[in-house]
Amino acid sequence: MLTMLSTRAGVALPTSLALIGPNVRFSISRRLRIRAAEFPDFLPKQVENIKDSSARKLASRIERLPVNLSKGCVLSSCVKPKEQNSANPVVLLHGFDSSCLEWRYTFPMLEEAGLETWAVDILGWGFSDLERLPSCDVASKRDHLYQLWSTYIKRPMVLVGPSLGSAVAIDFSVNYPEAVDRLVLIDASVYAEGTGNLATLPKAVAYAGIYLLKSVPLRLYATSLTFNGLPLSTCIDWTNIGRLHCLLPWWEDATVNFMISGGYNVVSQIEHVKQKTLIIWGEDDQIIDYKLGVRLHCELPNAIIRQIPKCGHIPHVEKPDAVSRLIVEFVRSDQSQRANPDSVSTISVTV
Repeated sequence: MLTMLSTRAGVALPTSLALIGPNVRFSISRRLRIRAAEFPDFLPKQVENIKDSSARKLASRIERLPVNLSKGCVLSSCVKPKEQNSANPVVLLHGFDSSCLEWRYTFPMLEEAGLETWAVDILGWGFSDLERLPSCDVASKRDHLYQLWSTYIKRPMVLVGPSLGSAVAIDFSVNYPEAVDRLVLIDASVYAEGTGNLATLPKAVAYAGIYLLKSVPLRLYATSLTFNGLPLSTCIDWTNIGRLHCLLPWWEDATVNFMISGGYNVVSQIEHVKQKTLIIWGEDDQIIDYKLGVRLHCELPNAIIRQIPKCGHIPHVEKPDAVSRLIVEFVRSDQSQRANPDSVSTISVTV
C-alpha cells in the first residue's frame, strides 16, 4: 500500500507509521520520493495511481525531444529505443486521442526481438508540451512527424498505425515515401470522411463535446466496448491509462483544433501507397467491420492481411504476443529478401 501514498506536501503518513520513529519515518519518506521520481515530471500526477506494471514501465521511459516546426519548437513526447542499429527501425503511432502508452505490452516484445523500436505521440495528443499551441490539423501532424523523423530517426522506417493511426500512416507515407519502408495497419480506420459535421460545430458546442469525451463514464464505457470481457478493476485501470493525456492543460484546445479542421480523409490516397503493407485485424472488432479490412486489402497495391481470433479493436493491447510476432516476421521477411534477393519469402504465423 505504500506505493499508493502521495508524496506531495501536506499529506501526512498514517499515525501507525508516524509513531514508529524518526529514522523509519525518514526512510519511508525517502522511498516514496524515489518511487514518485520514476516518472518524468511532465506527466500528470495521476500517473502514480496506475496499477498496470507495463504501463508504469513504459511511462517511466517517455521523453520529450525538441522538434522544430515552422512556427516554433515543440517538445515532443516519445519512447526512444534503448539501442539504435543499422536496420530500419519500427515506429509505432497510436489511435485517435491516445498516446504511446497504447504500446505498453507490445513495445517491450519488439525490443526483446531485437528491433529498434520507437513509440511516437502524434501532435495534439499524447504528452508533448503544447503550451504554445501549434495548429493540430492534418498537415501539421504530418509535418511534425516528418521533422521528428528527419531529426532523430533519419532512416526509412516500418511505420505502424492502429485505428486512426492507420490514416496518419497512409497520409504520411504518400506524402513522404522516402521516409517509409513498409507499413503495418492495425484495425485501420481509413474510410471515414474526416470529422464530418463536427467540423462545422460552434466552438462552444465543440468544447462541450470534448469535455464529454474526457469524462470517466464515457471513457469507461468505450474501454468496455473495445475490449472483450475485462474485469472491472482492469477496465478502470485501462480507462485511467487511456485518458491520462487528457489531463494536460492544453488537451481540450488541441482536440477542438483538430476536430474543427476536418480531420483525416485518406480514401483517395490508399491506391497511391507504394510500400508493402501488413494489415492486422481483430476478429471480434466491434468498432470497425472486418469487411473494411478486406476492402483495404483489395485497394492497397501491395498488401497482405492477417486476422487475430478472439480479439477486438486494439490487438496490440489484447493480443500483444500475436501482434509482435506478426510485425517481427513481416520485418524479418523483408530483411531476408534483401539479403537473398533471389529467394521467395512468405509470412505464416499462427495466432
